Amino acid sequence: MYMLDAVSKRVHVTLPDKVFDALERWADDQGRPVANLVAYLVEKAIEEAETQGRIPSSSSNDKKDK
Repeated sequence: MYMLDAVSKRVHVTLPDKVFDALERWADDQGRPVANLVAYLVEKAIEEAETQGRIPSSSSNDKKDK
């Protein structure tokens, strides 16, 4: 499972009305805020991308920093 940092980060994003409306309906159906649903969806997308090898591992990023 993807591990979140102890400190959360904020990101501002602009979505087309159609996309936001769909997210709002989905979030309302689940009884959660849109921001919470979006954070969940991004987390799941990252997990999937890492599993498929489309995102470099954090250890390869650590090597670049040195």
